[in-house]
Amino acid sequence: MDDSNKSNQPKARWQLPRGLTRGVWEYVNSDSIAGDYDDYFALTKLFELDEEVIARHLDPDRNRGKVVADLGCGTGRALVPLVRSGFHGLAVDLSMKMLHIVQEKADEESLPIECVQTNLVEMDGLADESVDHAICLFSTLGMIQGRENRRKVLRHVNRILAQDGLFILHVHNLWFNLYDPGGVRWVLGSLLKSWTRKDYDAGDKFFNYRGVHNMFLHVFRRRELVSDLKQAGFRVREMFYLDAVRQGELKRKWFFGDMRANGWIVVCEKGTNANVR
Repeated sequence: MDDSNKSNQPKARWQLPRGLTRGVWEYVNSDSIAGDYDDYFALTKLFELDEEVIARHLDPDRNRGKVVADLGCGTGRALVPLVRSGFHGLAVDLSMKMLHIVQEKADEESLPIECVQTNLVEMDGLADESVDHAICLFSTLGMIQGRENRRKVLRHVNRILAQDGLFILHVHNLWFNLYDPGGVRWVLGSLLKSWTRKDYDAGDKFFNYRGVHNMFLHVFRRRELVSDLKQAGFRVREMFYLDAVRQGELKRKWFFGDMRANGWIVVCEKGTNANVR
């Protein structure tokens, strides 16, 4: 890991890494968020769900020694168990503070994890077909602002995956916001704003989060997500609809499931490689 860059606060918007808002940059460089990340989310049921989906598709007995990349790995809460089971890990995150925690965990257990600090939109330093599988969880993709930037992340993932590689990701559902207080107004306003402003996508949210002002998250429509995955060269193998409280799979998803799901965990197969531009 290269910790030579001590400047954590860009002075102007143009100095921010591509696809990052100032709020996300503040989040990335927060000591407190990195320090208590594991404790804060210790009882989050979604973490158990995505680990169940991962275990279903990434059998360690058949993948022993293969490399799995955790894109936006945070403190390695999903990657470390995979490496314990026999995988080799590639921890990718823009937060050096998070990566230091991953490295501490790896050193403590002598786990084969390599840490790479990079912006997910700019993963040019990772070689073609250099990882066997990849995961991108807890709506990390939604923290990227701009649809073309999110599509570029997906094209990079396709590029670095081996030919038989799987990609597992989680995103939130735009329409689920209809059930929040004031949600109908927000959804309608978001759709209208996307029609009138070129710098705004329907589903872009700004909110205060754990001391971070104007944290950014993009929430998806299912068709949008499937279209972006297809454009990046992926085929969807399984789409896991999350129930309202993210404790299991949505029941009767055939009944307006695209509107009722909290979000999706999607398992993708690498298809035709799309050029990254």
